[in-house]
Amino acid sequence: MAKDDLVHDPRGGLPRLREIMRRLRDPDTGCPWDIEQSFATIAPYTIEEAYEVADAIEREAWDELKGELGDLLFQAVFHAQMAEEKGLFDLDQVADTMSDKMVARHPHVFGDASRDKSAEDQTRDWETVKAAERADRGAHGVLDDVAIGLPALLRALKLQKRAARVGFDWPEIGEVLDKLTEEARELAEADDPDHAFEEMGDFLFVAANLARWKGIDPEAALRAANAKFTRRFRHIEAELENRGKRPEDSDLAEMDALWNAAKAAEKR
Repeated sequence: MAKDDLVHDPRGGLPRLREIMRRLRDPDTGCPWDIEQSFATIAPYTIEEAYEVADAIEREAWDELKGELGDLLFQAVFHAQMAEEKGLFDLDQVADTMSDKMVARHPHVFGDASRDKSAEDQTRDWETVKAAERADRGAHGVLDDVAIGLPALLRALKLQKRAARVGFDWPEIGEVLDKLTEEARELAEADDPDHAFEEMGDFLFVAANLARWKGIDPEAALRAANAKFTRRFRHIEAELENRGKRPEDSDLAEMDALWNAAKAAEKR
């Protein structure tokens, strides 16, 4: 009964969530769908929930953020429960691992190191500590442990940052722009699908590099561009509906004029 009381306690906090997860995964009385899941099947949901957190923050939808963070927390609890069932680790050990990492990486807060450093100095110290941690794990290559499962633009950015730290970088931004122009030309001239595929990859990789030089997160920039496109296209749909039409009943000239009107309205 104590466990039932916890499940239904509206102030049960993290222990309540852990007990709910344990009950969902119970092989005899749990939910068939939850029981069937694995690390691999849950991973896509984890990624999706992380992006929904980022989306709520980007939209400043603070009333939604609590729920989105809860969804993301549930993913961590789900993975930890599956790990505990396999005898790998539990949620407390996950938390302890992160706590150890934060203490080790912030000697200026939790140790005797001086706090008289700029954010840039602290970033360099952070990277030094992380490099030592990678070496302890046997990851000796500069690009080792840049997660393959990252979104492609974000992974490109991280790969380029790693290479730049050891001096493999363009000396100035003008050369990055020249390279982007070169890749755009090669993409335009590609005359077969395989060649075009390769050149598109090269173009996007250099575009990510340009974002790094500009101090821009390319994933965030593209999300913003997607949102802008969605917002303006919905304006087109709304205006056409006022005219008793749908996009398929219109033509490019009319829709382009409505797009420009939406753009002008946003600038005002």
